[in-house]
Amino acid sequence: MSVKIKKGDTVKVIAGKDKDKEGKVLSVDAKNNKVIVEGINMITKHTKPSMQNQQGGIVNKEAPIDISNVMYLHKGQVTRIGYKMDGDKKVRVAKKTGEVID
Repeated sequence: MSVKIKKGDTVKVIAGKDKDKEGKVLSVDAKNNKVIVEGINMITKHTKPSMQNQQGGIVNKEAPIDISNVMYLHKGQVTRIGYKMDGDKKVRVAKKTGEVID
C-alpha cells in the first residue's frame, strides 16, 4: 500500500498523547509506516559527549509516530487523500473538498 502523506505536509494527530496537535512532517518511513512530525511525540535522549556534541547531556527530539495516527490537514480541516489522473499526471486529491493538493 502506498503512503499518501509526504514530507512537508501539515498533519493533525488523531490518536495518542499528542491528540489534536498539528505539525509539519519532517520525514516519512514508508517501510515501517512511521512519520516524524515537528514538535510531536517529543522524547528526552541522554547523549554522551562526542566530536559533534562536545557537551553531551539531555537532548529533546521528535520520535516516530505511526502513520495511522495522523491525518492530512487541508485548509484547516482534516481530510483523507485520494489520487486521480490530471491529464497524464497522477495527482493527490483531498477527499473532503475534491481539490488537488499538489
